[in-house]
Amino acid sequence: MADDLDDLLDEVESKFCKDGASKSSGKKTSSNAQQDKRKQLQTSKKKTGDDLSDIIRDICEDDGPDLPPVVPPPTGSPSSTPGLTAHKSKCFTLLLGGTRFSKGLCTVSEQRTCDKLRCTSCDFKVVVFDNYAWDGDCDYLFFRNNVPDFHKLKVKLKTRKGTRAYACQCCWRSIVDLMDLQTDATLKWVCGKHS
Repeated sequence: MADDLDDLLDEVESKFCKDGASKSSGKKTSSNAQQDKRKQLQTSKKKTGDDLSDIIRDICEDDGPDLPPVVPPPTGSPSSTPGLTAHKSKCFTLLLGGTRFSKGLCTVSEQRTCDKLRCTSCDFKVVVFDNYAWDGDCDYLFFRNNVPDFHKLKVKLKTRKGTRAYACQCCWRSIVDLMDLQTDATLKWVCGKHS
């Protein structure tokens, strides 16, 4: 195929070139030029191959960025990612009660009053005050404007030993005895999960 191209080029040169002398030397010069081009392509391919080899070698030899060593946390300490290891659980039964009942997570085996209550009606955390009871003249606007600030709420709190005062922005209760929250349908309080 290369010879066909050479013949074609010679034919074009003979017809369009004004110099008649280039006929005989045209074959030699064009074939020499093609050989030179082939040699250049081969050497450039070798150089490109060498360049690629050098790049690959550099990548393989690179150790990466200098980073401080990773130190695993001691086995006895709590994890720094609480979401992965800490399991949050809800109370088995929602109980309210006075100060003689302990606060915390209510389980099947241990009845406690929930201290992580949240109201689904006003979407506020329920505040709890030990040894206090709500005054009889409390109203909705008072709680709406003052919950959760104890200093503002203490105006309507009376000291009463053994009683626990509960309030959100829409409901309030003073409780002495243990009470299941399901018995009072007006309270929209749920357990906000214990850690």
